Amino acid sequence: MDYRRKRRLTFFTIGLIFLLSGIEYAVILPTIWRYLQTLNAAPYFLGLSLSAFSFSGLLAGPLFGHWSDRTLTTKKIILFANVFEIVGNFMYFMGYSKWLLLCSRLVAGIGTGAGSSIFGFLTRNTAPEDRSTVFAAVMACRQAGLLIGPAFNIFLRLCNFQIGPFTVNKFTSPGLFMCLLWFLLQFVVLFLYWDITPEDQTRQRNAAEWEKVEQEEEEESDEGKPLVGPSELTGSYGTVTSVQSRTSSVANGDLTHVSPPPSPPPEDVTSSPFKNFSASREFLREEVVVLLAAQFITLFNQTALETMVTPLTQKFFNFGELENSIMYCVCGVEVIAGFLFVRWLSKRVAERVVLAVGLILCNISCVWCLIFLANPQGGFAWQLAEFIIGVFLQVLGLPFVAVAQVSLFSKITSEKTQGFSQGIRRSVGGLATILGPLWAGGLTSNLYVMLGLMMGLLALLTIMMVVSYERLVEPATVDSHTGTESEE
Repeated sequence: MDYRRKRRLTFFTIGLIFLLSGIEYAVILPTIWRYLQTLNAAPYFLGLSLSAFSFSGLLAGPLFGHWSDRTLTTKKIILFANVFEIVGNFMYFMGYSKWLLLCSRLVAGIGTGAGSSIFGFLTRNTAPEDRSTVFAAVMACRQAGLLIGPAFNIFLRLCNFQIGPFTVNKFTSPGLFMCLLWFLLQFVVLFLYWDITPEDQTRQRNAAEWEKVEQEEEEESDEGKPLVGPSELTGSYGTVTSVQSRTSSVANGDLTHVSPPPSPPPEDVTSSPFKNFSASREFLREEVVVLLAAQFITLFNQTALETMVTPLTQKFFNFGELENSIMYCVCGVEVIAGFLFVRWLSKRVAERVVLAVGLILCNISCVWCLIFLANPQGGFAWQLAEFIIGVFLQVLGLPFVAVAQVSLFSKITSEKTQGFSQGIRRSVGGLATILGPLWAGGLTSNLYVMLGLMMGLLALLTIMMVVSYERLVEPATVDSHTGTESEE
């Protein structure tokens, strides 16, 4: 199978992985609050359950990323991580107690650690100028899952039957459904995912060019046979009909671009990507700190608002599973449209401009929520309108910040250790998704304090970005190996 086909199938599989992660989020989040209530769980258990999923992902991300950097493989990492998704969702389906439900999210969260390996793989296999586009497409796949997930939930809520000792109902069916989807994904990864590298593309391109040259040689040789005798092939005419003369031409530098690629030196293969690596030098730079802060603060605010949404809609609007699912479906449409717009915009403006636009929208959203949602006024229709506008503004800013910060982060950190670096970035995000639900879960009755902290964090991030705006660019350095080749 050629490189291009392997690449298309591999990228398709990556999109499918992120699609399933979005579906899992969309089918479980609207129902987990009522599920916990049936198990006599206290309100804070909602925050604990959501945070447990992020906590295990926080620990697993750097480990899986380090593993992929060492081996330059991701396929077996994804297969291994998916096992935890399968087991965790089956435990969620069993649901005998609130503690088993908590443990199920803890186990399933380990599977999300493979995301750091995938982002490292994408960084190594995409050009810097195309990275924002690729990352936007991958993230849009997850949002497509958020869009599709509620549609499944509409049917899952109708389940009411027994499988042996297990009860399948609108609360347990999402776990069984996701368990089956992750199990099927194992076969997709097994047969359609390839651990391709940039060297594979180079070898294929050079081999194709070399084959083309050989075909030209054969054609020229055939054309010259009636006119030139065999004894004259090595004479003084200097024709290029012989392989020997072609080889000489290559040796003189005329056709170096079509020669078969040499095998990499043994030391390049065996040397560790972490040789001379310094975590402080890599992650304590001003621009890296700003991007990690953007990752933490935006995810903290997002998960805090998501945790607040279901209790808030139940309190003020008496929303159930169906209404919440429809709400998440509409939000999914908005986010996908946002990612498509960001994909278009990132080809025309710098990532730091996209990041700035996203932060402006997030600030507007937080101010709106602080004014109108902390203490809703008016009748049902006016309160609903206030809520819809607040959610719309919050969701609108997410694609801008998400794509810009992950693309910039991949460019200003070392490509050789991208798996580990992306693991650190995702762990920072994981810490945010742990603290966000815990913060919101305990303050659903005191929204001024909850939203006030979120506004303060956004103001801090905005100041940091303004101060470091000039540094939020791709380093203007040229790889020495590439420069040597171009000089030759």
